Amino acid sequence: MAQLKAAESFLAMHDRTNRDGPLVIPNVWDAGSARAYAEAGFPALATSSAAISASLGYEDGGGTPADEMFAAIARIVRSVDVPVTADIEAGYGLAPQEIVERLLETGAVGCNLEDSEPLTGEVKDAEEHANWLAEVSVAAGDRIVLNARVDTFLYGDKSVESAVRRARLYIEAGADVIFPILAPVGLLPDIAECVSRPVNALYLPGGTEPKVLGTLGAARVTFGGTLYSRAMDSVLSMAREL
Repeated sequence: MAQLKAAESFLAMHDRTNRDGPLVIPNVWDAGSARAYAEAGFPALATSSAAISASLGYEDGGGTPADEMFAAIARIVRSVDVPVTADIEAGYGLAPQEIVERLLETGAVGCNLEDSEPLTGEVKDAEEHANWLAEVSVAAGDRIVLNARVDTFLYGDKSVESAVRRARLYIEAGADVIFPILAPVGLLPDIAECVSRPVNALYLPGGTEPKVLGTLGAARVTFGGTLYSRAMDSVLSMAREL
């Protein structure tokens, strides 16, 4: 029951009807970074697979063993009092039921699942991926907020039409949020207008500010591995100074 209420509360944060700007969710990689952003006042956190992988000494794109990734997520969740959604890439080859079970064990209230093959850099067949997402959704019930990442701007034809087609299939399969990663800012209004679920936009350093992304249709803004990269730049600077 607690997990269900936590997921419902997290999903409700995406409703921007009477709020000023989108839901801004920093991407963290360990307990220390999670506590820092939680103490700064952010209402929710996300993990970054790229950042966790780098911090553990692995390559992103499925290079981190599932056991280590879920253990890292669990450490982050238990270190803070705000909801955490987990980036679990393409699911590490696990069956939908096991994905849900392992997520629930960590205490995460949501997850990202992407629709591309990390090793080949190709987008999956849309219908097949939608069917797979449906299995995850059924196993999760309402206990996990499912953020379906659409990778057509990363590996596909970069068109609004392709992104919207996939988004609608994934929504029918049970996705709660749609994440057209790297979608050009100018296309966000077209995408948001054509889908019936909140849209997650990626903020890149030097790019359009989160509040502006909100005016363009983003209900949620995340940062991927960029916050980790900035932190490591600071570490490198200190190392050189020493």
